[in-house]
Amino acid sequence: MTPVSSPKHELNDGGKGNSGDWVPYLPLSEESAARSAEDASIGSLVKDATQHMSTLFRAELELAKTETVGEVKKAAKGSVFFVIAAVIALYSSFFFFFFLGELLSEWLQRWAAFGIVFLLMLVVAGIAGFLGYRKFKKVRAPQRSIDSIKESAGALKPKGRSAEAAGPVAPAGAAAEPFPRS
Repeated sequence: MTPVSSPKHELNDGGKGNSGDWVPYLPLSEESAARSAEDASIGSLVKDATQHMSTLFRAELELAKTETVGEVKKAAKGSVFFVIAAVIALYSSFFFFFFLGELLSEWLQRWAAFGIVFLLMLVVAGIAGFLGYRKFKKVRAPQRSIDSIKESAGALKPKGRSAEAAGPVAPAGAAAEPFPRS
């Protein structure tokens, strides 16, 4: 299948990136326009409708994928600055704790001051670890999504005959006939 794109559906990234990015759309061929509704058989109409629905579904998936990938790339580029800030803050914390140890050494012996800072750091790390553990324990499976997928799958399964069309119900101990009598 060759890529089909409409100028109105091309990605517009302001001249940045690939100009060859495209999003497929539902093509209207000259063949289908030339045929009239009277000429087409039911089978060919169903075939065309199925083909167009398949193309539409694929195009919608491709559009969602393209948009998501673009937004994820933007987020990744922006998050680089947050990572840099976090690394600098992490390394700066060493100097804060060193300063705190030196400040306490004005009133206490140096070894005691740095021992207190060390214990303070362990207490803060323990509290943060405990809070993280409690939050992690609360993580559950996405039940609404699972239920929604099960409902969608159930709706797509072919239904059996309705109760009225099925005929009389066999008694509990009786064997069912493989083919109903007409």
